[in-house]
Amino acid sequence: MDTFLKKSQVSSKSEVESFLNKVNSLTDPFPPENKGRLIFGMDATASRERSWDKACHLQSEMFTETLALGGLEVQLAYYRGFGQFHATRWISKTDQLLHEMTKVKCAGGQTQIEKLLGQALKETKIRRVQALVLIGDAFEEDIDLICHYAGKLGALGVRTFCFQEGNDPIAKSGFQQIARLTNGAYSAFDSDSVNQLKELLKAVAVYAAGGLKKLEAYSKINTGAALKLTNQIKK
Repeated sequence: MDTFLKKSQVSSKSEVESFLNKVNSLTDPFPPENKGRLIFGMDATASRERSWDKACHLQSEMFTETLALGGLEVQLAYYRGFGQFHATRWISKTDQLLHEMTKVKCAGGQTQIEKLLGQALKETKIRRVQALVLIGDAFEEDIDLICHYAGKLGALGVRTFCFQEGNDPIAKSGFQQIARLTNGAYSAFDSDSVNQLKELLKAVAVYAAGGLKKLEAYSKINTGAALKLTNQIKK
C-alpha cells in the first residue's frame, strides 16, 4: 500500500518564503539562453519520507550560489509508487521549484533510475543539460542497462552527481558506476551529514551554472566537500 508524507513533514511556508524573497531580490533575472540547466532527480519512494522535507530546503539553497553566475534552470524529476515517474517544466525561480517539491508525496515502490537517465538523455538532445543530480537510497534495476544509459550521458557530456542516503552496498556500487561512466561524482550521506550534502549540492549548482572553471574557483574559497567533488570530476 502506498505510504504518503504526513502533513507535518511539508516545509513551513513562512520559514521558506522569507528565504526565497531574499534570494529573488539579490539580482535581476537572466535570459534563459544564459542559464545552465540541471536535472534534480530524486527517489520519492516510501523509504525516503523522513528526508524529503530537508531536501526541499537544500534544493532552494542551491540557487544562492548560482545567481551571480547567470542563474540556473532546474527540472525536478522523481519516481515513486508503481511505475510513477514525473518531470516538471524547467524552472528558474526558487519559489516555483519549492512549490513543486512540496506537492510531492512519497509512495512505496521500486526504483526507476532508468527512467531518470532516459529523461536526461531526452532533454539534453533538445538543449544541453550540464548536470544531473541523483539522490536516493536504493538500486533495484539491471546494472548493465543502467550502465548503458549512463554511458550515453557521458558521451553527451552530462555529468551525473550521485548522492546516496544510507549505506546499502548495492546502491553504492550502482551509484558509483553511474558517476564513473558520466565523469561525475559520488558521495554518501546520512542524517548526521546533511550539511555536507548541502555544500555538495551548492558545488554542483555552481558547476551547472558556470562550468568547471567556476567550480574550481568556488572550491578554492569553499574547501572541504566542494574541493572533494572538484577533485573527483577532474580525474
